[in-house]
Amino acid sequence: MEKDQTAAPAPDRRIALLIDADNVSHSNIAAMLAELSKYGTANIRRAYGDWGSPGLKGWRDKLHEFAIRPIQQFSYSTGKNATDIALVIDAMELLYTQKPDAFCIASSDADFTPLVMQLKANGHDVYGFGERKTPSPFVNACTTFLYLDSLEGRTAKEPSAEPAAKPKTSKKAADKPAPAAKPLTQDAKLIELLRGAVEASAWDDGWASMSAAGSTAKRQAPIDPRNYGVKNFPALFEATGAFDIVKGDNGQTYVADKRNTDRTPKPAL
Repeated sequence: MEKDQTAAPAPDRRIALLIDADNVSHSNIAAMLAELSKYGTANIRRAYGDWGSPGLKGWRDKLHEFAIRPIQQFSYSTGKNATDIALVIDAMELLYTQKPDAFCIASSDADFTPLVMQLKANGHDVYGFGERKTPSPFVNACTTFLYLDSLEGRTAKEPSAEPAAKPKTSKKAADKPAPAAKPLTQDAKLIELLRGAVEASAWDDGWASMSAAGSTAKRQAPIDPRNYGVKNFPALFEATGAFDIVKGDNGQTYVADKRNTDRTPKPAL
C-alpha cells in the first residue's frame, strides 16, 4: 500500500509545545514529541499545572527527561482552572515575542478553542493532542488533531503511585458489551468530506492523485487517518468503500468517486 505523503518533514520549523498537564497523561509525551518531529522541532516545551499536586507526580519525573519547562500555577479560586489561563497568556506572549512557526496544544479541554482560532488567524498551524472525550469544537479548530490512543508506538500507560479505587459496577452493566465503533462505510460525514477532497483535486477525467486528495482533505478538516484505525489516506479512502482506487504505471495511486459516472475508466496519465 502506498505510503502517505501528505505531511513532509520540516525540521527547520519551530514549534511551541504547550501541555495542559492536568489533562494529558505523562505516559504520552514521547509519542507526542515523535509525532511533532514530522512537522518541525518542538524547541519550546512547557507544561502547566500545580506541581505540588499528587496527581502530577508522574509528570515530574518526565520534565527533565524530555527537557520540558514546568510552569507552576496555583489554584487561586475553587472551581476555576488557573492552569488554562496561564497557558493562554503564555501562548499569546510567545506569538509576539519568540514568534514560533507553529503551536501544539496538548489538552482535552474545549476552553482552548478560542486560543487555537486566534493563533490560526495569525497564520500559524496549531496541532492538537487529546483524548477521545475532547469536544469537537476544539478538535475542528486545530490544523491537525490526533487522539492520543491513535499514536503508533506510544508508550504503555504507567501505573499511578496509588491505584484508583475500582468503580462499583453491577453484574448486568459489566456483562453489557461496549458499543461498537461505526464502520467507515457508514460514516456519512467522513465520506462526504473525502468526496469533496476528491472533487476539489480531480482532473478533467474525474481522477485525483491520492496525495493531492489527502492534502485537500487535511485542509478542509483536522483529519488524521489514524483516528479512524488506519495508517494512511489510501487505506482510509479504501475502507469507506465509496471510491475506486488504481495504481498507475508511474507508481502513483489515483482515486475517484464511484458516484461520478462522467469519469473515465482509468486516469489519463
